[in-house]
Amino acid sequence: MWVGAASPLAAQQRDRVNPAARLDALKDEVSKQVDARADLVQRIVDQLFSFGELGFQEVETSRYLVGLLRREGFSVDTAVAGIPTAWVARWGRGRPVIALGSDIDGIPQASQVPGVACRMPLVEGAPGHGEGHNSGQAVNLAAAFAVKRIMEREKLLGTLVLWPGVAEEQIAGKPFLVRAGVFADVDVVLFSHVGTEFGTSWGLTYGSGLVSVLYRFSGKAAHAAGRPWQGRSALDAAQLMDIGWNFRREHLPLKQRSHSVIVDGGDQPNVVPQTASVWYYLREVDYKGIRSLWAVADSVAQGAALMTGTTLLPTRVLGAAWPRHYNRPVAEALSANIERVGMPPWTADDQAFARAVQRAVSQPDSGLKRKVDSLDPPADPARNMGGASDDIGDVSWTVPTVVLYYPANVDGLPGHHWSSAMAMATPIAHKGSVAGAKAGAMTMLDLLLRPALVDSARAYFRDVQTREVKYEPLIRPEDQPPIELNREILERYRPAMRPYYYDAKRHRTYLEQLGVEYPALPDSAGACRVRLRQPRGGTR
Repeated sequence: MWVGAASPLAAQQRDRVNPAARLDALKDEVSKQVDARADLVQRIVDQLFSFGELGFQEVETSRYLVGLLRREGFSVDTAVAGIPTAWVARWGRGRPVIALGSDIDGIPQASQVPGVACRMPLVEGAPGHGEGHNSGQAVNLAAAFAVKRIMEREKLLGTLVLWPGVAEEQIAGKPFLVRAGVFADVDVVLFSHVGTEFGTSWGLTYGSGLVSVLYRFSGKAAHAAGRPWQGRSALDAAQLMDIGWNFRREHLPLKQRSHSVIVDGGDQPNVVPQTASVWYYLREVDYKGIRSLWAVADSVAQGAALMTGTTLLPTRVLGAAWPRHYNRPVAEALSANIERVGMPPWTADDQAFARAVQRAVSQPDSGLKRKVDSLDPPADPARNMGGASDDIGDVSWTVPTVVLYYPANVDGLPGHHWSSAMAMATPIAHKGSVAGAKAGAMTMLDLLLRPALVDSARAYFRDVQTREVKYEPLIRPEDQPPIELNREILERYRPAMRPYYYDAKRHRTYLEQLGVEYPALPDSAGACRVRLRQPRGGTR
């Protein structure tokens, strides 16, 4: 176990008698406190699932969570960092300051009836929780509320901070929270993320950091048939940038990953497009690599503008993510608590549903995992060929951070996909989130009652993680949160989604409200025979 140097903080909150036994007893108690809030966990998971909102448009989601926190006695600041759906909730006084975070946004075109192991959109074409971000705040609120009760009774010093990961799928929220100083006084961040496993890790992770850049071109309109020679096509520039990038890709480092979408390609075919834009994710395994890749992309964009006689407008950084590095001492404590909690008690129905979901996307039907994961060590730099990114990376280079992966979804799915929504308002998600809340709450008690753990976390962050690498933000001073993203999509689909919002006052679970008998499995013909209840105020 990694141990750092002691500091005066270790004198704070010493127990009068047998502190280890006291902590052990309080962990047993907080587990029971979380169990007593299992209904709250289920309601939050189901409610957020029913909202299914995309990044920067998590309006109903944030309103609901802020209401719960205020009723529990937390003070809440809203519209943090210039993001309307971002908030920061605080309760308590003194140190340590423990910040609990989790993402809240969904996935485009991932609407799915939960508990049904066949493709069945609730609203055709609408977004949904195709990763499971509807569950993490349930983990955090249940853990925080349970620990708060103990802190009140035991008169423990400490401050609890809760916050949402807004627009994580756009990698566009957390760097702006860092810049706004949200974590300036925080001692440790415990971040919760849905998984199929129950575990955590320390050190640098496998995967990539990235910068998200919008390249915008300005041309000259003209009649596309009558006088095309008088026009200059901005769309040609965007397309040529993509073509140039794909040729340049052969000569880029093997660890880079990059992809793009054209988000503005003109208005109609008979008008030479005078505006166009292409949005790039540029991924590399370290900060210098990201900067280098970004510079290459800038040069390709300039070349495309030169070839087409168009103008490359100032680029806009929509988001960014540093590679992730997690704190060893806190991860070791969290891993021990995960072992203590153990996997949820899966039923035969849970396993049958998980296997059917896996078969629905042509994956091995291994079912739900039965054992907790061991503590994952740092990535081997020689084997890290890049991959997914998460803007929790920026937080992890600002304050000691760990991520709790809790088992609330089905293994082997494509990810960012409607199949990943199938289990996310079922007993699988409910049980996995309760287990995650227990591990998170126990780790909060470790931080509150073992001041040396906070000291060790700081020492590791200072003397190991940031000894040679210092955080430099990828977002620039002129870059602002792109809060307009996804607005048109939600304006289009929200009226059809609203009649399906979960009504916890009328129905015990969302499955009950929808009329789904869990688990709804395919018949011999491969069809799921489900007749949904008609929503109030609407028809299906």
